[in-house]
Amino acid sequence: MAEVSVPDISAASAENFSASPSNTIPPGSVGVVSPRFISFTEPLALASGQVLPSYELAVETYGVLNEQRNNAVLICHALNASHHVAGISADNPKDIGWWDNMVGPGKAVDTDRYFVIGVNNIGSCFGSTGPASINPATGKPWGGAFPMLTVEDWVRAQARLADRFGIDKFAAVMGGSLGGMQALSWAITCPDRVGHCIVIASTPRLSAQNIGFNEVARRSIISDPDFHGGDYYAHGTVPRHGLSVARMVGHITYLSDDDMATKFGRTQRAPADNGEFHYGYDVEFEVESYLRYQGEKFSTYFDANTYLLITRALDYFDPSRNYGGDLARALQGVAADFLLVSFTTDWRFPPARSREIVRALLKNKRPVTYAEIDAPHGHDAFLLDDARYHAVVQGYYDRIAAKLGLPERSRTTGVLA
Repeated sequence: MAEVSVPDISAASAENFSASPSNTIPPGSVGVVSPRFISFTEPLALASGQVLPSYELAVETYGVLNEQRNNAVLICHALNASHHVAGISADNPKDIGWWDNMVGPGKAVDTDRYFVIGVNNIGSCFGSTGPASINPATGKPWGGAFPMLTVEDWVRAQARLADRFGIDKFAAVMGGSLGGMQALSWAITCPDRVGHCIVIASTPRLSAQNIGFNEVARRSIISDPDFHGGDYYAHGTVPRHGLSVARMVGHITYLSDDDMATKFGRTQRAPADNGEFHYGYDVEFEVESYLRYQGEKFSTYFDANTYLLITRALDYFDPSRNYGGDLARALQGVAADFLLVSFTTDWRFPPARSREIVRALLKNKRPVTYAEIDAPHGHDAFLLDDARYHAVVQGYYDRIAAKLGLPERSRTTGVLA
């Protein structure tokens, strides 16, 4: 285990919050938060056979770990998210946690009774060790030499983090999309350390179509002249064009056809003064303008090497690979109870993929709750406000709390009784 001291976790909530006028903190928010950075000097052996000699994880925590240390919840993030799950960033008051509508006092994941950990994965670009970090062997950024990663590698790193916090078993491990894959992997690889596994808008493996989308996105980055084989840091460049196109491709898959039709339809730019349309390849339709804006914004803050690494980890994930494609056999050893949630218009990870996991769990006689939410927003629905969806998650966490003997929640206010 690495030599770094971690503060007393019982004081974590107080340590995370900066003083701030109460009128700037919205109701139900965990408040103003700052990450901590935890270093690990013990090498991490990776599934690829490569070894990461040392690494650092960016972490945020919300709530207080109880004396029994049995109220911890791990939140695993999706492709372009981070450890900043909830609350207001101390560095930027406009930076609200990506799952702030889910995590906080009185919310579905209630930080009045749960101790919630958000961790940024290795290989990311939001504070944990990644391609832009310094390679200790060369004194230069890792760049394209950063080791390949898998979902299982992230779980092993997260398990070490749990050890550091003195958490033997999580009350729940939860995630959406790629985060759901991590939660599922936790239940498989660390069965004795997960009480409940919550998998939202996810899949046990990518379809050929999904791998194809990822490959198009990666090719756009790799073929950008500013990519330089992944060593663009040394050249003082950023493959912005390729990264922007990659984001545009990805963003299309996160929205449903109905949602895009509602938002944009076939609305075109206004005609010229003479009433004629501009014919050409510039932006003509509102959806084009929206996608270009999303792509260009993404290219200003996300790292291209990180995008390559994470999409490849998505491609590799398949717990049934060593079981002849039999997911039920891959799940034989799980000990957790499960909640799975899918959304009817999610064509990236459709409900059929969640049902596949449900069937495999039932074959193993594991307790499983499944909810299929009729929502119009496609894959992005797992990030959005939906009363039915949030009620399902909140009800499930209420059940966990009852099992663990945690304080009850007031049904009307969220205040603990």
